[in-house]
Amino acid sequence: MNYAQTIYQRSLQLPDTAAQEALDFIDFLLQRYAPAAARTPGRGDAAPQDTAAFLRAVAGGWGDDIPDDIDDTDLGTDTPRDSL
Repeated sequence: MNYAQTIYQRSLQLPDTAAQEALDFIDFLLQRYAPAAARTPGRGDAAPQDTAAFLRAVAGGWGDDIPDDIDDTDLGTDTPRDSL
């Protein structure tokens, strides 16, 4: 019996909710191990220009109270953590 057959046989013993979870995991693995050309950009795969395009697309959805002139001088300084 090969791996696919073993997975199938064991999946028959799972309740429906667990079988759905197993199917979701198998779909995740299929995406993870798909050839790079077949992958759609996703988490961790996005090129910098994709990130910039995403930020431009969602920036218009922010409210008017979000300032657009924030620079490094507006940021606070990190406070060192006390030793335990």
